[in-house]
Amino acid sequence: MDITLSDCFIAVDDYDRALAFYRDVLGLEVRNDVGFEGMRWITVGAPSQPDVNIVLEPPLANPNASPADKKTMAELLAKGLLRGVIFRTQDCDATFERIRAAGGEVLQEPIDQPYGVRDCAFRDPSGNMLRFSQPRGR
Repeated sequence: MDITLSDCFIAVDDYDRALAFYRDVLGLEVRNDVGFEGMRWITVGAPSQPDVNIVLEPPLANPNASPADKKTMAELLAKGLLRGVIFRTQDCDATFERIRAAGGEVLQEPIDQPYGVRDCAFRDPSGNMLRFSQPRGR
């Protein structure tokens, strides 16, 4: 069986702030920006991985969701409990400094983990946890 990752989804509550972070701070390219029925989806990705997309989506893209469900999703997003993404980097410490200097909310400074990576963690502007991982020995 031959399967590969093509898309993953990250809920965002403010597209302008999300774009400023994912495009301007992380350096991802914008591949698509689509509006539909009052909602918006923005696809970004690393230039070095043209077949892997990250879709920035509304926290609850269901027009039939109740107000209570929408409120719950917004609260979970604000707490960083909906999704997380791990990015690989060749230099965890340099990546950390660049994101921190751009105002990224630090969750964890770079540290060597027992499972063979050096990593750090930030929250994006919507509250999602993002980790930046460098395999040790590189």
